[in-house]
Amino acid sequence: MRDFGGLEAQIMQRMWERSDPASVRDVLEELQEERPIAYTTVMTVMDNLHRKGHLTRTQEGRAYLYTAVRSRDEHHALLMAEVLEASADRSGTLLSFLGRMSAEEIQDLRRLLTQTGRRRARQSRRR
Repeated sequence: MRDFGGLEAQIMQRMWERSDPASVRDVLEELQEERPIAYTTVMTVMDNLHRKGHLTRTQEGRAYLYTAVRSRDEHHALLMAEVLEASADRSGTLLSFLGRMSAEEIQDLRRLLTQTGRRRARQSRRR
């Protein structure tokens, strides 16, 4: 997995903000509020995102309706996991990442780690 190119990112941004599936025309109209862009360009990029596994689609009449496969947070988590997997020194990579975090973010991380630990402990007791 890699991060998105410019237009891919703009389209995914709109898809993540939606609660309902969107057609190419829906996304096109939103993009055209910012700049001129061709229908076929948006259609090609959305088809590519579908082919790459980022969007699902169902046919409704002659059009496809697209939905994001995973949330923005899930996508970013996968990117972070990929970086860690590619690292020769996972601890060093994590330490560098933590060094860029604010005190508030570190406090949030501690809280989340505690919650995750408790959840895993409950799950292991059930087994």
